[in-house]
Amino acid sequence: MNIRMKAVEVVSERGPKPLCRQNDRERKSLSENFGVFVFNRNVMQRMLPPTVYDNVINAMEGREKIRPEHADTIAGAMKDWAISLGATHYTHWFQPLTGMSAEKHDAFIDWHSPDRVIERFVGHQLLQGEPDASSFPSGGLRSTFEARGYTGWDPSSPVFVWKGATDVTLCVPSVFFSWGGHALDHKLPLLRSEKRLCDAALRLLKLTGIPARSVFCTLGFEQEYFIIDRVLRDIRPDLVLTGRTVFGASAAKGQQLQDHYFGAVKERVLSFMNDFERHAFELGIPVKTRHNEVAPSQHEVAPVYERASVAVDHNILLMELMRKVAARHKLSCLLHEKPFAHLNGSGKHANWSLATDTGINLFSPTDTPENNWHFLVLLTAVLHAVYTYSGLLRSSVGSASNDLRLGGHEAPPAIMSVYLGDVLDKVIDNIIKIGEHKSDKKKAGIDLGVPLIPELPKDNSDRNRTSPFAFTGNKFEFRAVGGSSNPAFPITTLNSIVADALEAILGDIEKSIGRQPAKPTHEFLSAHIVPVLRKYLKEARNVCFSGDNYSEAWAKEANKRRLPNITKSIYAFDELITDKAVKAFKGVMTKEELLSRFEVFTEVYGHNIDIEAKVHSELFTTSVLPAALQYQRNISKSIESAKAILGAKGEFSQQRSLLERINGLIEKGSKVCHQLDAAREKVYTFPAAKRPKAFCDQVVPLGDELRHCADQLEELIDDELWTLPKYREILFLS
Repeated sequence: MNIRMKAVEVVSERGPKPLCRQNDRERKSLSENFGVFVFNRNVMQRMLPPTVYDNVINAMEGREKIRPEHADTIAGAMKDWAISLGATHYTHWFQPLTGMSAEKHDAFIDWHSPDRVIERFVGHQLLQGEPDASSFPSGGLRSTFEARGYTGWDPSSPVFVWKGATDVTLCVPSVFFSWGGHALDHKLPLLRSEKRLCDAALRLLKLTGIPARSVFCTLGFEQEYFIIDRVLRDIRPDLVLTGRTVFGASAAKGQQLQDHYFGAVKERVLSFMNDFERHAFELGIPVKTRHNEVAPSQHEVAPVYERASVAVDHNILLMELMRKVAARHKLSCLLHEKPFAHLNGSGKHANWSLATDTGINLFSPTDTPENNWHFLVLLTAVLHAVYTYSGLLRSSVGSASNDLRLGGHEAPPAIMSVYLGDVLDKVIDNIIKIGEHKSDKKKAGIDLGVPLIPELPKDNSDRNRTSPFAFTGNKFEFRAVGGSSNPAFPITTLNSIVADALEAILGDIEKSIGRQPAKPTHEFLSAHIVPVLRKYLKEARNVCFSGDNYSEAWAKEANKRRLPNITKSIYAFDELITDKAVKAFKGVMTKEELLSRFEVFTEVYGHNIDIEAKVHSELFTTSVLPAALQYQRNISKSIESAKAILGAKGEFSQQRSLLERINGLIEKGSKVCHQLDAAREKVYTFPAAKRPKAFCDQVVPLGDELRHCADQLEELIDDELWTLPKYREILFLS
């Protein structure tokens, strides 16, 4: 029995892991358990003096900074609270340009006397840390020998404790920057972009007469992922090293019956879901929705919307939590954008909106959206932003893994377009064509023809699952974000380009108005706003598309509309080093910081392809080829034995045909494998700046060709000889 068969035997004997309830806390309701490992408002109000508490709350909401004289008091309260939960160490938890989180742990100890220590955590340790930054990617912002990097506490994101298998750590969400003040992380630009967009939105609200002290971005991520058995993953080197299967023939059954989507969740997977959701609630992550996704073994989890910067932190925490809990259940959580060929990939649909401190969702139009001025101005800003900076928006979701997903199996294409729906399309057209801003549709109901079921409300638009950027009633859904990515950069880009467009629109409106009256009438606003909106919508109308984004006709139409179709991210990254990008990211990232992102993203892109190419070559040579050669020998011996018995009377044409096909695939695969290795070596003779594109153009096609050979061999070779777990086992036995 080979290793694959042994693994299948192990998996078939596994059942769901019962949810462990160790104490009374774990028997409480979800709401009672929510945020028990978070230094939240209730904890702070109990442990901090009123003036200190007010200062922290104001800092969390962006109204003032933490006062230095309060830092020691806050740090002491955090330490006492964390120690009461079993913590022994603290860390500044930050998001370097690696794409995930990073941390350096320090114990709560200091000298009390020459032979005694005490637990201690003081203000300067809370406010600022200094990790060794030498090995983090910086894209040229600092040299390797210049190791100094700083972390600074970000009060807008809640402090929490992270429970490991045997340890508890106090985690302080932080930004990460260089000695020269450059952002070395994803979080600091995100916070800057929120401020820029929200400042512009406050200008708009002042213009339209809506009272608000602050505006903030709201965000909710629909996180897709695959769950498979860990032992099957562990004996697939490609899954271990790259997160996806570089080889693998399709199973006879995939997702064509559409029976997995929203189907009953398997007990073993449901046990895992219950476990990680319980831990998520303890960390204050408001996960709400779970269900089976389209592909077999694919699932989705979605939270309640939060402030954008907190939602990003929580998404990164959630991904780490899912991986950790899956291992405890002898499962593996795959977040890669395309772990399995010919099946749906995994995205991280970002549901994005703007809200005021008074509770108004600025993207929630009334039943007559044409009379909602702030909505129309914001809508125009979004359309103009996506139209003007579509290439930049495409670059923000770029990665080698997302290139495999975009444009197929319910993933949006690389063409950035906006879906609005019939009602808003009509409003936009009216403004452009006749200068009016009225729609001729009212919100209707749906009568299902069953007396027991009342008439149900009907939305003003349907939902377009093929659109990369769709309006869904009170928010925009940015569907192009990749499942494994840190979502901070896509949201930073979205905030920045919308802010840029909104600032330009407001500048033109304010110039038209001049001195604004204390209480502008509807007619007054209409006279000054509509002409400006008409100007910007005329330019941006081409970005609106309500049809099938997967169709070849749309690709041709998009080309006529001069919308870029950048299928490979390595070419989209060029948008980051243009003067256009510098303008879009004004106040968010400097030209030097943008260049650093370009260099980091392109370098990572090349490295990922190089790693996959090496896995292609090694896996073909050590697993596929030995099985193919052995099967070829077996067929040859079988034909010779049959000849000896049957002689001239025997008919062997089909067997010879099979032997010839196997031999042809072995020869072709071996040749392509050699070409792949040679192509990799050749790329390394190029200057470093040219290697990423060379990997994309010269190495990736050879890897695809080698996969085609290997997958055909998998479908022909004796099942007993094939050692790599097959799709039918990986996807249907968990």
